[in-house]
Amino acid sequence: MSEPTAIAIIPARGGSKGVPGKNVARVGGVPLVARAVRTALAAPRIGAVYVSTDDEAIAVAAREAGASIVRRPADLAGDQATSEDAILHALAAIRESGLSPSTVVFMQATSPFIDADALNRAVARVQDGDEDVVFSAFETYAFLWQNAEHGAQGVNHDHSFRPRRQDREPHFQETGAFYVMDAAGLERHRFRFFGRVGIQEVTAASGLEIDEPAELEMARALAPVLDEAQAIDAQALVMDFDGVHTDDRVEVSEDGTESVTVSRSDGMGLGMLRDAGLPMLILSKERNPVVEARGRKLGVETVYGVDEKVNVLRQWCEQRRIPLSSVIYVGNDVNDVGCLEVVGWPVVVPDAHPLAQRAARITLTRNGGRGALRELAEMILAGRSPHNV
Repeated sequence: MSEPTAIAIIPARGGSKGVPGKNVARVGGVPLVARAVRTALAAPRIGAVYVSTDDEAIAVAAREAGASIVRRPADLAGDQATSEDAILHALAAIRESGLSPSTVVFMQATSPFIDADALNRAVARVQDGDEDVVFSAFETYAFLWQNAEHGAQGVNHDHSFRPRRQDREPHFQETGAFYVMDAAGLERHRFRFFGRVGIQEVTAASGLEIDEPAELEMARALAPVLDEAQAIDAQALVMDFDGVHTDDRVEVSEDGTESVTVSRSDGMGLGMLRDAGLPMLILSKERNPVVEARGRKLGVETVYGVDEKVNVLRQWCEQRRIPLSSVIYVGNDVNDVGCLEVVGWPVVVPDAHPLAQRAARITLTRNGGRGALRELAEMILAGRSPHNV
């Protein structure tokens, strides 16, 4: 493989006062740092991605997403250290490893909706010599104001005159999502803006940056709308029982016997996954033997009567040497959140509890016990490469 001429560096320290654990907080079911890594890798002009961090959880998430790790020293991981300090430190470490990139892409994990195509175009502009620096910004016609001695006054307009939008020149608001820089120029100036600077226009929706809890919740709400559908690339499927295999209702007879309703369509879908060789597990807190009976009928391994499901999930995956990042977990309630938060493909049914929905990467359209697992099975099979089916 030829040496990459453009590399991405994502600084992501562990300490965050506004949103604790921010860089591994999940949006659309994916840690923020992993979203940034995957976007960089989706830009053809970027040959390698490095994450500069002092935090092991960030390093694990970034590495699983395909990045290399540069360990950031403590003196560059505090509140007073600048992003340029981290970028320059990482670039020096990369050069010491024998690589000599000519273009550096500084990306921020706290911008969850970076457009890979726009990023790639920005890299091309710097590589082709059009500009020394290109950064992301969106067009705005906002009237800006500032407080002054005698009251508020216009910043980018004369407030005594209100021109129509079509009669005004647009301004551009910097998103902070990415900055593409000539590497030599960055090392010489030690600041992100130098030489000829260009703007890479992006949409306002992609400009959201997470610095506060409310912005994290906003990003989670936007993810189902803004994220593009992806083929499910998973090595195992783990499922809750009540509310997933069933509609979460139970019939109780006079003698206390409980019965539930399941879907033959779901059974057919899981049979197709079993024939395709996908390891599967039903993991339930429910202590009713109907769980085991249903698993036996489906030919799916079953563990039930479990209070701490995430521990069993980890053990099951470790025994099979399946990384959690390659596991689908399907749940619907608060006791599924722990499992949903550690796997790469957290999936919920549409009537799931809001806390479970917040952790999901995929929300199915069919309810539990009403074809949800058949829907998921078809999605899995559609995304599998021919040699894995």
